[in-house]
Amino acid sequence: MSAPIYLFETRALDGRLLRLADYAGKVMLLVNVASKCGYTPQYDGLESLWNDCGEQGLVVIGFPCNQFGRQEPGTSEEIAEFCQTKYGVTFPLSERIDVNGKDAHPLYRYLTSAIAGAKGDPEIPWNFSKFLVDREGKVVGRFVPGDPPAMLRPRIEELLAR
Repeated sequence: MSAPIYLFETRALDGRLLRLADYAGKVMLLVNVASKCGYTPQYDGLESLWNDCGEQGLVVIGFPCNQFGRQEPGTSEEIAEFCQTKYGVTFPLSERIDVNGKDAHPLYRYLTSAIAGAKGDPEIPWNFSKFLVDREGKVVGRFVPGDPPAMLRPRIEELLAR
């Protein structure tokens, strides 16, 4: 458990501690999410990956963020209700965090420094940016918001097979 990513923690929507160390040895897909975004239907694809690959060692974690077009304005309870009733989300969701700027969560500072974006920019461009972390805790992929979760499946399956 020596990889730096395992040092990060936040609170889940229900207030419980959400520690990445609890997922050491698993492949992680970390996604900043929002309820009122054009990409919000990606919750279906994220839930499918979680359901299909979770037993093999994948964990999907959503990080609600209100920094892009104020598309996640709700309380933790409202976010949880929306995700469960509209998309049947069962994968872990953190409390709302910032992913860019001076108040960015330390996890996102780490992720964006570990691997640059598509245009070499470290900043998160929009909701539903995705980071893939291997079983050893190394950030091995970064995907733009428009990349559907299903597109990541071959890479995830490759990491799970290791």
